Amino acid sequence: MGLIGETIDSIKSIQIRQLLTQAISLGMIVTSALIIWKALMCVTGSESPVVVVLSGSMEPGFKRGDILFLRMSKDPIRAGEIVVFNVDGRDIPIVHRVIKVHERENTGEVDVLTKGDNNYGDDRLLYAEGQQWLHRHHIMGRAVGFLPYVGWVTIIMTEKPIIKYILIGALGLLVITSKD
Repeated sequence: MGLIGETIDSIKSIQIRQLLTQAISLGMIVTSALIIWKALMCVTGSESPVVVVLSGSMEPGFKRGDILFLRMSKDPIRAGEIVVFNVDGRDIPIVHRVIKVHERENTGEVDVLTKGDNNYGDDRLLYAEGQQWLHRHHIMGRAVGFLPYVGWVTIIMTEKPIIKYILIGALGLLVITSKD
């Protein structure tokens, strides 16, 4: 009958107890992933401890598809550091280098200006309308390490959703038909 016939027979023979066991196992895997993510958030001090570089604006240092590991500390941000920041009105974080730092004399707070290594001008055009500097609350973290190319999986699944659905369907079918 072939692989498809065996798969259908396997699905038909599933008992309620086996189905519940597999559902609980899947729930535990998802819960474990969430716990690990929250623990990373606590350890790194960053709301997003891992990000994928989505554009070529930081080449040659970081290429599209690289994964960056972030950390956020109380130390002041300095020129030359690579930061990931959110801009008001935009959902996707941006990875760029700090090119200027402005320390306010009255409060000691630091404002920063960023630029992509592969871009001609600074990022003021990317900031919210009327905004000239990034403030501390915009910064998600500083890059402390990276893995090249590993983020391509995320980019492909975002740009081609059908691949994501096929992968999820195949994994779901695998969970349902496993005999353990």
